[in-house]
Amino acid sequence: MTPILPTFEVTVPVKMAQSATTTSAVTIYTTPTDVRTYVADINVCNTSGSTVTFDVYLVPATGTAGVTNAIFYQCPLTANQTVQWTGSQIMFPGDTVQIKGSGTATVVTVSGQQAS
Repeated sequence: MTPILPTFEVTVPVKMAQSATTTSAVTIYTTPTDVRTYVADINVCNTSGSTVTFDVYLVPATGTAGVTNAIFYQCPLTANQTVQWTGSQIMFPGDTVQIKGSGTATVVTVSGQQAS
């Protein structure tokens, strides 16, 4: 018997969110109702000429951004540097991607897929 492949395995990842950081944690993506989200990669780019720090959180629907759900936490990024996280995280309805930085010069891009 051939296994039924999840939608994640037959579609192409797309950009789900992109935003500059602020000095407070802000939500840049929320998994819709009746959907699972596969987070495939997160790119973080420092567009300034000095070192900044940033946080990226994958927050459960009933949670808040903090050390228990950080993918990056107080991560230093030198001038004009870009880092990429690649992995596989599944998010459920109401789960969020939240970001925070030491300023507004850091841009976070999240790519992945959604499946019902």
